[in-house]
Amino acid sequence: MPGLGPVRLRALLDSLGSASAILLAPDQALRAAGLPPSVIAGRHSTDQARVEAAIAWLEADPRHHLVTWDDPNYPPLLKELRDAPPVLFAVGDVSLLDQPQLAIVGSRHPTTGGREHARTFSQHLSRCGLIITSGLAQGVDAEAHIGALRADSPTIAVMGTGPDIVYPRVHCRLAADIVDSGGLLLSEYLPGTGPQRENFPRRNRIISGLSLGTLVVEASIKSGSLITARLASEQGREVFAIPGSIHNPLARGCHRLIRDGAKLVETADDILEELSHKLRGYLVESEAPGRTARSEAPETAPACDPEYAALLAHLGYDPLHIDELVESSGLTPEAVSSMLLMLELDGQVESLPGGRYARISKHPAE
Repeated sequence: MPGLGPVRLRALLDSLGSASAILLAPDQALRAAGLPPSVIAGRHSTDQARVEAAIAWLEADPRHHLVTWDDPNYPPLLKELRDAPPVLFAVGDVSLLDQPQLAIVGSRHPTTGGREHARTFSQHLSRCGLIITSGLAQGVDAEAHIGALRADSPTIAVMGTGPDIVYPRVHCRLAADIVDSGGLLLSEYLPGTGPQRENFPRRNRIISGLSLGTLVVEASIKSGSLITARLASEQGREVFAIPGSIHNPLARGCHRLIRDGAKLVETADDILEELSHKLRGYLVESEAPGRTARSEAPETAPACDPEYAALLAHLGYDPLHIDELVESSGLTPEAVSSMLLMLELDGQVESLPGGRYARISKHPAE
């Protein structure tokens, strides 16, 4: 029905009992329920073609689902929201909706370190039993989904389009991998709904609403991730943020969240400890007592070499110009340049504009 949003629809369902009762109710009953005349007049003007297309989509594949408000698969945490969507379209395993989830969100254009943080936090937390939920966007969202898949764990992608339209298109393969790996694509929008600017901020309430907490990896002051974090806080859920360099514009959003009360996290275990009282019976023990396990990949040659280790000691996680490195290390410019290249290839160092370099944390999720 045009003009009938989630809040009004929930109130009507509570009052009248069913969607068919709403359609059959006399105008007087709908006016008494507070519906504007324009909505009452338009209740029979449903786009029948779109309804038939949605039914055809549901029947096309057994992995396609419609989860209604009174369905046992409707996520209980999402149901707590005043503006929870009355219906959800899903592709994949809807039983995941009842599992404990953590949202991971952040910049669409993160730094190399931000990508690594999103991926490794997701991997470790997935292995410990949390379902990672994100928005299938470029950047941090995609890395969060990929991290879960690399941990052989399912992940949930909440879409700002219909369940049959992947946006951005470059993530069609990722969306297919999510479903094929036992995960779930989820949307409140009818099949056939294309990308519309206003729909993406609205889907953020679902990402946070499904989850026990939201982790913000990197975000500028104007990032949409801060909307998700604000919604999580308003919904009574935990908000976590990873701090960064004071020189990194993508750390400023996280720093603001921390100043406003978000929990500063440096390791995946910081999150697990904070949520432990809500996760009893769900969590898988970490591989090492007290901390999550380190990457199984052996340390590579440059990091083992004393000269490279000495250079890394002079280079912090804040950007430093190559000339300052030459001066502080006592090495020749040629040697420093060559060693930085090797360290960059090894994933130890990030090259930044203006001849600056910064270290990359190898194991941020420990």
